[in-house]
Amino acid sequence: MLENYSNLVFLGLAFSKPYLVTFLEQRKEPWSVKRHAKVGAHAGSKSYKCKECGKTFDWKPLLIKHQSIHTGGKPYICKECDKGFNYSFNLKKHQRIHTGEKPYKCEVCGKAFLCSSYLRKHQRIHTGEKPYKCEECGKAFTSGSGLVVHRRVHTGEKPYECEECGKAFTIRIALSKHQRIHTGEKPYKCDECGKTFNVHSTLSKHQRIHTGEKPYKCEECGMAFNVRCILSKHQRIHTGEKPYKCQECGKAFICSSSLHQHQRIHTGEKPYKCDECGQAFTLASYLRKHRRIHIGEKPYTCKECGKAFYCSFSLIYHQRVHIGENPYKCDECGKAFSIYSSYMNHQRIHSGEKPYKCNECEKSFNNRHNLTRHQKVHTGEKAYKCKECGKAFTCTTDLTQHEKIHTGEKPYTCEECGKAFNSSSNLKRHCRLHSGEKPSQCEQHGNTLENCSGFTRHNRRPTRNNPV
Repeated sequence: MLENYSNLVFLGLAFSKPYLVTFLEQRKEPWSVKRHAKVGAHAGSKSYKCKECGKTFDWKPLLIKHQSIHTGGKPYICKECDKGFNYSFNLKKHQRIHTGEKPYKCEVCGKAFLCSSYLRKHQRIHTGEKPYKCEECGKAFTSGSGLVVHRRVHTGEKPYECEECGKAFTIRIALSKHQRIHTGEKPYKCDECGKTFNVHSTLSKHQRIHTGEKPYKCEECGMAFNVRCILSKHQRIHTGEKPYKCQECGKAFICSSSLHQHQRIHTGEKPYKCDECGQAFTLASYLRKHRRIHIGEKPYTCKECGKAFYCSFSLIYHQRVHIGENPYKCDECGKAFSIYSSYMNHQRIHSGEKPYKCNECEKSFNNRHNLTRHQKVHTGEKAYKCKECGKAFTCTTDLTQHEKIHTGEKPYTCEECGKAFNSSSNLKRHCRLHSGEKPSQCEQHGNTLENCSGFTRHNRRPTRNNPV
């Protein structure tokens, strides 16, 4: 009894000291205090009932503590961030986020955790144990909470609602994360670059940019990723699975985010607007990347050559230049690409598909980037300005290529003769001198020309039927 009370004090559950404990501390026999303290009619009896939810307790302080869940009272406040908790042990667990303490370590892989329950769940990854099975679909889970949350997929239940905007969630932690959008709270800070995040998992993913860690590997092609969900999306390239379908045009996608992004083509919605230049975007991530152009921020640096980039995926694509990796291969012609979007754009050359249409002049394009660039012809917008000479451009790629004139950078080298170029397109044109390839043919004269600009100039020449 005395030991139990000490444990309750440690957990923050004990209020006033019971008479029986006082007498035990004085080394008196329990039966000598029967007339002083009423311990409970029978062992194991639950005489204290919560009027709110009907749950019963065998000790009144436990009932009082439980009722704080319904009243919203959170007496244990974190001095670091002012977050409140119902129980002191939850506060202690939370404080480890700020201190970085992870006392529970996996003996198999060395990964450390804030609390023992997280470690137990993690250990099931190594053992493969999934003791909690869904009766509806047969899917199994490593934790009971995972099963409870999964069942809500079948029932449609979303019990956690945001008071600010009314959005509902299947789990409490998702609501907590969402509420940080309204409060602006970002408690998770990167020690490497100082960037802050509203979700711990996002911080963990971000830190892999600095460490270069890619723990999620594709068994099909060996490609590795720093985030599990990106691996899952990637694996659908091999399986051909596209579970997310557009109801407007029937087009299917590998992931839901790509579908949401695509649907804005039909709606024309661009909800994310730049305060600096007024340019609007379909995705918040596009706006964040765009803002870096105005402030000149390039947080992602290549360890191989020191080149810096506005966004992480540009760095990933760039790194493939050094390793020569081209994982996306066209079944039609065998051409390989380092970027999936380039691979998709290329396939439209074979299919002739041009799904991106200009509302101004009805001209169609095979990729969104070319449409966006074309639309600036109508608006006259040149949002990307060179800091060196002030020249403005309609798109970032033109600005980046132009900046190489000032820096003298020529990263694209011909393997045949060693000559270097400031753009891949210039290198391709040069390579045709070695191969003898002349891809552009004039229908009027039958002449073949080495590049598009030469082809355009040639077509301006007068003919007998069409004198200038």
